[in-house]
Amino acid sequence: MITAPNSNQRNAMPADKDALDVRSVDNKARLKDFIHLPWSIYRNDPNWVAPLLIEQKQRYSSKNPFFERARWQAWVAYRKGKPVGRISAQIDPLHLERYANQTGHFGSLEAENDPAIFSALFQAAETWLAGEGMRQVTGPFTLSINEEAGLLIDGFDTPPRIMMGHNPPYYGAHIEANGFNTAQDLLAYHQPPSYEFSPTVKRLLTRLSGRIHLRHLNRKALDSELGILRHIFNDAWSENWGFVPFTEAEFREVGKAMTLLLDDDFVQIAEVDGEPAAMIIGLPDINQAIQDLNGRLLPFGWLKLLWRIKVRYPTRARIPLMGVLKKYQHTRLGPALAFAVTDALKQPFQRRGIEDVEMSWILENNQGMRNIIEKLGGVEYKRYRLYEKQLGSRTDEGISD
Repeated sequence: MITAPNSNQRNAMPADKDALDVRSVDNKARLKDFIHLPWSIYRNDPNWVAPLLIEQKQRYSSKNPFFERARWQAWVAYRKGKPVGRISAQIDPLHLERYANQTGHFGSLEAENDPAIFSALFQAAETWLAGEGMRQVTGPFTLSINEEAGLLIDGFDTPPRIMMGHNPPYYGAHIEANGFNTAQDLLAYHQPPSYEFSPTVKRLLTRLSGRIHLRHLNRKALDSELGILRHIFNDAWSENWGFVPFTEAEFREVGKAMTLLLDDDFVQIAEVDGEPAAMIIGLPDINQAIQDLNGRLLPFGWLKLLWRIKVRYPTRARIPLMGVLKKYQHTRLGPALAFAVTDALKQPFQRRGIEDVEMSWILENNQGMRNIIEKLGGVEYKRYRLYEKQLGSRTDEGISD
């Protein structure tokens, strides 16, 4: 028997000691179990990178700007008192306002390789979402499409880059067994840091060089720069599947990361006739610097991290954000701007000793962007999947609320 307690049953213990007990995360002890669970799931996975516990606590705290607008709930599944699975469900008003499709999301999914655990977790999340008026669920998003998105389905043999997910191969089969279908695939490309433009691209850039001006981040005017970057991204991505705009508060968090981690020239802005038109952000792969810290900065982890960022510096990087204003995307300036900002990162990366670059994530159906990346020598090496399901279609037996 699987028990999934509602708000009136959270403190009731299951009669069967081997039963799953799915509890809402409504106190500090359960939040601690929720945050620490991945350490048991991945203890034998050499490619898992333990996230910094301080970052995880901030992500799931009220200080996360996402929670200024979103409704959410989280659960931990226990067996014999031991945490064996977790899941979150969230409802984003910005998504509902944009799409009016009564869709909620799931995320933060981690579980042992047991179909009963996955079934119980999804039953809890789906029941809550349906009770909140949702008719469909998509995911995984941890916690929004602008954070970690998608389930890794190909490319398990290398560690994830900063702000990208990693999971055991068995997750996909369990998700599909619970009635989910593919919504979209997201691609990660391996991009050689040194490349040569084709003669065609060189001619294009030469022809338009008089109109395109490149500059790096002006840290002294950070608030203004963040506004420019957010505007370009929100405009450039606005017609992509599942797009939800960055809020000012969310992008302010991006700004904090940039001031801590980035050289100014890891952020490039292209202007056309003096107006911002495109941008790109490159991130040093902090996962490379924290992989052996086991999530802890104390007592000496912070010294190792500081030395690795400021002195040794990561040799891997990720390009998570790049965009060209919509009004240029279907003109000759569109690809020229994309090539120009990408090329502008080459010298900063080489100066810092970056040897390995990931461009991610890219929607599989974004053929224009894929063409640009592949012309620069990019090769798909990881694939992530987003799933969807209509609510109200569960047929589980022996599950109670």
